[in-house]
Amino acid sequence: MTQCPNKERNLEFCTCTYDCNRRGLCCDCVAYHRDKGEIPGCFFTKSGEASWDRSPRKFCQDRV
Repeated sequence: MTQCPNKERNLEFCTCTYDCNRRGLCCDCVAYHRDKGEIPGCFFTKSGEASWDRSPRKFCQDRV
């Protein structure tokens, strides 16, 4: 896990409701989801994020 000097600041703006060890570590979060073919929760609307479906298909539906 990366040490991030911005972690506390990142947490102020993090909209993801899933509690994991990548919260506030945006680079790690993006890399994790990219490797899984997913999109991080912070890219979704509030209701879209609440579904916990991180698929590109759900992201496109969320943004219509």
